[in-house]
Amino acid sequence: MTADYIVLGPVELALAAGLVVLTGLLALVLRLGVAGRLFIAAVRATAQLAVMALVLKALFEMASPWLTALAVAVMLGFAGREAAARQGHKFAGWWTLGLGTSAMTVAGLLVTLFALTAQIKADPWYDPAYALPLLGMILGNAMNGVSLALDRLSGEVIRERPAIEARLALGHDRWQALAGPVRAAAGAGLIPVVNAMSAMGLVFIPGMMTGQLLAGVPPTQAVRYQLMIVFLIAAGTALGVLAVTLAAAARLTDGRHRLRLDRLRGDTGV
Repeated sequence: MTADYIVLGPVELALAAGLVVLTGLLALVLRLGVAGRLFIAAVRATAQLAVMALVLKALFEMASPWLTALAVAVMLGFAGREAAARQGHKFAGWWTLGLGTSAMTVAGLLVTLFALTAQIKADPWYDPAYALPLLGMILGNAMNGVSLALDRLSGEVIRERPAIEARLALGHDRWQALAGPVRAAAGAGLIPVVNAMSAMGLVFIPGMMTGQLLAGVPPTQAVRYQLMIVFLIAAGTALGVLAVTLAAAARLTDGRHRLRLDRLRGDTGV
């Protein structure tokens, strides 16, 4: 133990890993069908975090704006790929990846830049020790919201196709005809962050706050940091969800106010 925080060694990590192994063995005995995926996920997490630690150590030491920008681009690319991979009905071409990545890029960068310049006031403002962790937390939550919103919108539009086309035939424009699916998709995308904020402090202690408490930060200061982060996450998620929902709704229609389900892959009933 140091003067500032508790140092975790190989033995402590091995004990935690043993719990995962035990869980996997129970899943194997009960034939739940998830044991293999659980072990693979654990190995991936270990390898990915180990590599990330080495990369972050180098980035923190160099503090180069260009290398920080490269790391941000990589994070945005992987976030967009993960969001696109979770869709039940994808857009033809690169539209699913493009819509998701663009929405998260705009939301993540805007909120992160605001936090770095107006709240944290890092010097320099692009300091990777602040920029990358902040962007990562915002992107992780925005990715879930964007993914849920995209999937919900396409599903709602396919399910409500007769009603939407009837509204269009009666003279409604595309935004009026798609108002219901758009609201449902945006609401679905915001559910995780709303639920997290509602339960925070009652049901669970957030991960960032837990880490700070373990590192010896006073609880009142840890709460302030956590509130700042959760508000930034909520704003980033909301911006990303609204942006991707409106952009996807526009893609599912055209300038002549027609429903364009032919722009989706798979069985859409067209």
